[in-house]
Formats: sequence, structure tokens, C-alpha cells
Amino acid sequence: MSLLQVRNLVVEFPGRRGTLRALDDISFDIAPGEILGVVGESGAGKSLTGAAIIGLLEPPGRVASGQILLEGQRIDNLDHAAMRHIRGRKIGAIFQDPLTSLNPLYTVGQQLVETILAHLPVSAAEARARAINLLQDTGISAPEQRIDHYPHQFSGGMRQRVVIALALAAEPKLIVADEPTTALDVSVQAQIISLLKNVCAQHGAAVMLITHDMGVIAETCDRVAVMYAGRIAEIGPVHEVINMPAHPYTAGLMAAIPDMTQDRERLNQIDGAMPRLNAIPQGCAYNPRCPQVFERCGHERPDLLLAGATRAACWLHAKDQQGVTA
Repeated sequence: MSLLQVRNLVVEFPGRRGTLRALDDISFDIAPGEILGVVGESGAGKSLTGAAIIGLLEPPGRVASGQILLEGQRIDNLDHAAMRHIRGRKIGAIFQDPLTSLNPLYTVGQQLVETILAHLPVSAAEARARAINLLQDTGISAPEQRIDHYPHQFSGGMRQRVVIALALAAEPKLIVADEPTTALDVSVQAQIISLLKNVCAQHGAAVMLITHDMGVIAETCDRVAVMYAGRIAEIGPVHEVINMPAHPYTAGLMAAIPDMTQDRERLNQIDGAMPRLNAIPQGCAYNPRCPQVFERCGHERPDLLLAGATRAACWLHAKDQQGVTA
């Protein structure tokens, strides 16, 4: 059974000039212990998907339809108090900038202990001991002393480790990690990636890893979902998606990665830009930028179709579907 099930999720933002649909019919599962990568350009809907799962959509954003189920329980329709209990206890969050997650007026120990006491039936002494163990598990040296330090006394990489410890404090089943390595240098990135993989292996937690970096995806994830204009363009095992992309957008993302074995004067790029929410093209949203576009793409939207070991929302694979021709 899947730990997380997202079914036909639609997120909208009502406004004076109409309603903007930011996520359009998103569906995917995450199994216990699995790392699912979510990748795409800025504006694709990656972070918004994570915010909807955590229950942190900024008003007037709302889940207009669809369902989000955690361990078989629907959570998208819970009130604020019920969702607050699940957030932290069952779902942990790691954000790009650790300073947005840490209060500069309190020591990291106070923040860890408060989180543990809010979700677990332990004493203050037991909570402090658990906080020290978490800091040690996330690679912070001398945790008995560092637990009483303030966030500004840690480096960027160390603060991110504290945030990971905070996300693990109540032993959540799912961790939503939104660009957790973007602001870090390469060596610290590698350490954080290794730490996330160990978390899955040791604690059995599932991770939804949101990132722009296909290298991080390749190094860390079991499966990857490629998003474009609020929809999933392709989803499947990492090895298959990276080495044999089935969607032209995925192929464009992969081609844009510098190849150290070739001497090229210019990098490949995808012409055009992500469409605005009030100007999503008819049919396939990627069709104005797609080098393989044909007539059907301009007026009919493709669902996710089988494309070998992956699924891709592209009419190029319609011929593989029984009873459907391109």
C-alpha cells in the first residue's frame, strides 16, 4: 500500500479577473521508504504541490478538487487544528532557506524540544536527550554543546542539518523536502543528499524531493516526476527517465545539462518560457516550445500514456495505447 496517494489534485487561486488553475489533475503515489523526485522549471508547480500536501497553501489558494491521502486517510479536507497535528507528527518539511524554519530568538535545542514535546508522549528530559541524538544523527559534532547555540552560530550547511533534525523530531512517515540543497555549496550538497538517503534507509521515511537539479535527482531518487505548467509531463524510474526520456520536455531538460565529455561552444536550451497561469496554451501546454509538435498537440490535451517503463503526457506515445492512434 502506498504511503501517500495524490489523486486528481487541482489547486486554484480565485481572483477579481477569474480563477487561475495552478495545479491541474495531478496524480502520483509514494511508497514507504521511497524517494520521489519532483523536477521542472520555475513555475512548474513543484513547490505548490508540496505546499498542498503539507497543508500550507497561501490564501486565496485552495484545493478545488481531488484528494490527498496519507496512510489511506484523506487529509486535504481536514481543518487547521487537525492538519496541525498531522504536520510534524506524520509529515515533516525541509525548506530551501533554513532561516525561514528556525526562530533566531530561540536556541536550536529549545525548538527541537518544543517540537518533540508537541507530538510525542515524552518528558522534557527525554525530549532533550532525543534532540541531542537527532543532532548527532544529522552529522553535527559536539551535539551536547551545540544544542544550546542559536541559529546564527551555525553555518548554512549546519543550519540545514538542524532543519532536517527538526523534520525528523516526531518520527514522521513522509518528508517533503523543497529545494533542500539549492543554497549550499557542492560538498555540503553531497552530505545532505547522503543524509536524506540514510534517513529513508534507517527510519523508513518516504521523501518527496523537490529540486531543479537533475544531478541531485539522479544521485538520490528512486523515481522522478517531471512537471510542466501545473501538470505531470512524465513519471517513472529515475534511470529510465534520465537515460531514455519519453517526453520532449524531459529530453530538453536532459540536453541542457553540460556534458563534460564533449567540447561545445553553446549549451542546448529550450526555446521560450513557462506559460503564465492566465495564458496556458490549449491542448498540450508544452506545444509552443516542443520541437516535435504536430496538429493534435494544439487542440487536445494528452493524459499520461504508457511509454516503455515510464508514463508520459505526450501524443507521440498514443500509438502504443490500444484503440488509440496518433
